[in-house]
Order: sequence, then structure tokens, then C-alpha cells
Amino acid sequence: MPQEDIRALYRVNEVEIVYKNKIPFEERIQITSSSTAYDILRQSWDDNRIELVEQFKILLLDRRHTCLGVSDIATGGITGCLVDPRIIFATALKTRASSLILAHNHPSGTLKPSEADLDLTRKLMQGGKLLEISVIDHLIVTPHRYCSLADDGLMPS
Repeated sequence: MPQEDIRALYRVNEVEIVYKNKIPFEERIQITSSSTAYDILRQSWDDNRIELVEQFKILLLDRRHTCLGVSDIATGGITGCLVDPRIIFATALKTRASSLILAHNHPSGTLKPSEADLDLTRKLMQGGKLLEISVIDHLIVTPHRYCSLADDGLMPS
């Protein structure tokens, strides 16, 4: 069978992985506290949605905890948001992140993590171990305050 005919039989998509960092290394902000992470997240959050619907974002960090970027992962409804770990880790792998800070808002304004918040954090920490990507914190964000699971000793072990 000629080579052209074989190619026609087995058509598949080519996958290309590309990462472009437009901010020079020297200009990236280093995340040294949960308050710095909160400030970056609040800057990226849509003020018109933070008290309307639940959203989930991640901060992607390199080995020195300099911020590679913020990524919107999911948007849900008033009381919840479906988060797909595959999207989180695909994003982390593409950006060469060594660690992550998870974040979501509570439209109700409460800062208390739910059992579902703690379960998701635990699940993502386990997935990160396999890929050698640390989940170092999970922030619950409201317009004027935040809760850091790491600062409050609530990160699952």
C-alpha cells in the first residue's frame, strides 16, 4: 500500500505543548505569604462575580515560589463549583509549576472551609505527590478577607 494511502487510513491529531512566559524571571513576584497570594488573586477576580457564583483558580509557582501565573479552572453556581483535577494538573505541567496555591470564593461570604473543600484539597495534594507538584495552600476568598488553610493549620495531611 502506498505511503499516502496509509496516512489517509490513520489520521490523528498532532499534539504540541507550548509554554510562553512573557514576564522576565527578574520581574516575577515571589509568594512569601498568604496575604501576597490573596492580593494577586483579588486582582484577577471579577468583582461582579465574586459574591454571585463560586469560582476556582490556581496560582502556579516555580521552585522559588515565584508566580508563573493565575489560571481560572472552573465556574459554578451559588453553592458549589465542579473542579476537575485533570485540568489543574494539565495546567501545572504545561507551565512547569513546582507548586500550587488553590483558591475559590464563597459567594455567601463565609470563610469557614466546608468538608467538601477539605476533601478536594486532600485529593489534589495526593495527585500532586504523584506528579511532584506540591499543593502548599488553599485560600477561600471574599471581597475583603480570606482564609488560608495553611495559616490556620487546616491543610490535610
